[in-house]
Amino acid sequence: MAKLIRIILLPVLLFIAASCGVKVSYSFTGASIPVEAKTISIATFQNRASLVQPGLNQRVTDALIDLCRAQTNLGIVSSGGDLSFEGDITDYKTQPLTVGGDEQAAMNRFSISLRVKYVNSFNADNSYDLTFTRSQDYDSSLDLSAVEATLVEEIVKMLIEDVFNRAFVNW
Repeated sequence: MAKLIRIILLPVLLFIAASCGVKVSYSFTGASIPVEAKTISIATFQNRASLVQPGLNQRVTDALIDLCRAQTNLGIVSSGGDLSFEGDITDYKTQPLTVGGDEQAAMNRFSISLRVKYVNSFNADNSYDLTFTRSQDYDSSLDLSAVEATLVEEIVKMLIEDVFNRAFVNW
């Protein structure tokens, strides 16, 4: 009799436990997205850095759209999505990092900062308004224009992964 009760009681308890709490959908990529979410809107990032690099705002926006398409099954809409991103490029700069024996910079650090507002309309606790900064160092003997395209590509990729992970992987 006790065995029969365990056989019946165990599935009932598991069902009750599973039905409690927030429903979250999990993807093979590790992203956790509310089950109710069907759409995501990503506004074009505004470039508010003191040094404006033409086209960087569209590059950042497109990179976030591409990552969301690749890592989620959400429909991309122009505005009013169940989940939404908007933001600004707040900094784009290079500065000396280390000084050599001749008091000349030996290494420079190139950095980009994004302020991102993410809104999860199903769980406000997962929403955020944060600034993300990433940088790459390069030899000061190189002209920035010679390495800028590669550095921008690497930094934008890292920034977008940070933005995505903070929204959907909850790190």
